[in-house]
Amino acid sequence: MSAGAPAVLAQGLTKRFKAFTAVDHLDLRIKKGEIIGFIGPNGAGKSTTIRMLCGLLHPSEGRAWVAGFDVDRQPEAVREHIGYMSQKFSLYGDLTVRENLLFFGGIYRVPRRDFNERMRFAVSMAGLEGRENALVRTLAGGWKQRLALGCAILHRPPILFLDEPTSGVEPEARRRFWDLIHELAAEQVTILVSTHYMDEAEYCNRIALIDRGKLIASGTPGELRARRLRGELFEISCTPLGAAVKVLTGTPGVVEAAIFGDKLHVVLGEGGISATDLPGYFGEHGIQAGPAHRVTPSLEDIFVQLVSGRRERRTLP
Repeated sequence: MSAGAPAVLAQGLTKRFKAFTAVDHLDLRIKKGEIIGFIGPNGAGKSTTIRMLCGLLHPSEGRAWVAGFDVDRQPEAVREHIGYMSQKFSLYGDLTVRENLLFFGGIYRVPRRDFNERMRFAVSMAGLEGRENALVRTLAGGWKQRLALGCAILHRPPILFLDEPTSGVEPEARRRFWDLIHELAAEQVTILVSTHYMDEAEYCNRIALIDRGKLIASGTPGELRARRLRGELFEISCTPLGAAVKVLTGTPGVVEAAIFGDKLHVVLGEGGISATDLPGYFGEHGIQAGPAHRVTPSLEDIFVQLVSGRRERRTLP
């Protein structure tokens, strides 16, 4: 890979499964040492894209290069230069920590002279010193995921693809995992990490938002938060939340309404219901509600509106 060349480059990358298009003409450019968050709901096309970039799936259309190698024409060369952590937990539960590391060290052809030092690093990174002989199935979720990351980097790859690595892991373990990702990026490792946790986007240098196989926005977290909503965003406490969303559906002036934790986020436009009218309007429909407060949009607010706006355009005649 020449100096200054992107670590990952995709142009019009597309994958079809018969009549279904899982990835739709996706363009992506990742610089060396960047952490890119691939953000989107389940089924958005994140895993399919990663599998193509790893040389595990043939694109239906378009081209991509990873570490300077064509993913379709040189998949073996691509796999020699990447680490891949799949969405499904990839280690062997009936093997010990050490046995898993030995297995993956052999798969990745780690030189014998380097293996002991790299195994010590992986064990230390996972916080498993003294537990090298423990069966992997007995480990807590956070330890398993850190060990899986250690196995994926035994051969010191310059590029890492992590497919929803923190799914199902408790918050504290998720934060520790992201600390490890940043430590690797500091050593100029390029990392593409997919997730459906919107808060994890804040840990990335740049974000690529994907929905239904299409890239709908990209930029730094700050750049995306700076995008203007199609109206003013308000937060309101109300009960029950599900009924409140239904009440607002089709209400004049309501651009978007979505549940955020134990509250409702409502985007209001012009020429319809106002924020001060909301509590009374809910009361008329048997819903208890407090006052509406203007709030600063989060990345999740931006994503929800981008997705809803795109789907509205798809349904227009």
